[in-house]
Amino acid sequence: MKALFFLRHYNDIDHVTPVIYKWVESGHQCDVVLIGSAKFRHDYRILYLETLESVRVSHIRELFSQMGYIKWRLQMFLLTGNVRRIKILGTLVSMLAEVFHAKRREPLWRHTANQLLSRSFEESGDGIIAFDWVERNSVICVEWVEVVIEMAHNRGLGALSLPHGDSPHANQLIRRGEQSVGPDATFSTAGMFDKVVVPNELCATRFRPFLDEKAIAVLGSPRFCEEWLVKLAEILPPSPLTRSDSQLKIVVFLRKANFTTFWEELNEVIQMIAAFPGVEMIIKPHTRSGWKQSLTKDSSIKKLSNVSIAGDDAHSAHLMHWSDVIIDLATSVVFEAVRINKPVLAADYLIAGRSTIADYMPESELKCRDDVYEKIQNFLSNGCDSFYVEAHRQRFLREMLDGPDKNVLSRYVGLLERSG
Repeated sequence: MKALFFLRHYNDIDHVTPVIYKWVESGHQCDVVLIGSAKFRHDYRILYLETLESVRVSHIRELFSQMGYIKWRLQMFLLTGNVRRIKILGTLVSMLAEVFHAKRREPLWRHTANQLLSRSFEESGDGIIAFDWVERNSVICVEWVEVVIEMAHNRGLGALSLPHGDSPHANQLIRRGEQSVGPDATFSTAGMFDKVVVPNELCATRFRPFLDEKAIAVLGSPRFCEEWLVKLAEILPPSPLTRSDSQLKIVVFLRKANFTTFWEELNEVIQMIAAFPGVEMIIKPHTRSGWKQSLTKDSSIKKLSNVSIAGDDAHSAHLMHWSDVIIDLATSVVFEAVRINKPVLAADYLIAGRSTIADYMPESELKCRDDVYEKIQNFLSNGCDSFYVEAHRQRFLREMLDGPDKNVLSRYVGLLERSG
């Protein structure tokens, strides 16, 4: 069977690549079309997929004429929420979108969708197209995705929405400006797909207000399942990090800039930890909005000889293996650390939220600055073994990552096969 996977950004690639790997290992074929930044053409996971005989990888601008791609991108630009939130530019873009209204935009959407579908499939027959969780605030506008899905259905193809992440928060109100609990309209676009796939029940709650139960599949985490972590270790580029003789190596993972973070206190914590003898620390900005985060530009942080800012060539997996302990502000990347039994300190008092890590494993939670001090001191004195209550960790692995059994990727392939 043939599948067409659309990938937008770092997170999509991170979570969907395992599904593609298992899909072709199971004897199927696929096309992978990158519809975000062209820089991801050189991502190590994309380069790995290109080595697989049954995978064809392209950036979307390679498939359209130069003028066709410019028109598609400009029309996409008119409907991008991030642009509309910029005061002056947003007003101009909104005015242009009214002039180039939906009826005028539709021919280009249909033309480009037809190009992509015709390239991958016959006029009709078995097959599947897959996007990630395309949300209302996506940089790829919902309007075009709706057209692609409609035209795919007309060809007899199925359409799935695959995970581009997980749920590092156990509560709902986590971003600036969020003040009421209830269904989040960001996820309401999921109804255009035949089925939305999620790794766990916590993620499923986002979509339940907008979908029938049969339209949601809870299949486990492709990114953090044991099978993929073994494969990921094989394809990961050499680490740019070197092990020093420092006694305790700590990584701090920052969140996206639109999540509420108490930066002043985080700065205090970093200064305090850096004062411990034998500690070395690396701060990892968020992959998509690190440039917006003031901490990485703070001169007082830059002066600390045992603290550094991770570069783009240091992937999260590199940092995970380099570290002894991780301080987390509610990011799903640290789920891998729990999998390999490495201590994660859930710094919930530094954020406006309750992290999933702390919710499942209360022993990991930092509630105040004293907690930070005592935990670091304990690691230096007694080492990092036996950190978790094992029953808590096993429940997390079962409910958040594995599901009913550890055959996570096979479940994804089975769903794709039934949906095509």
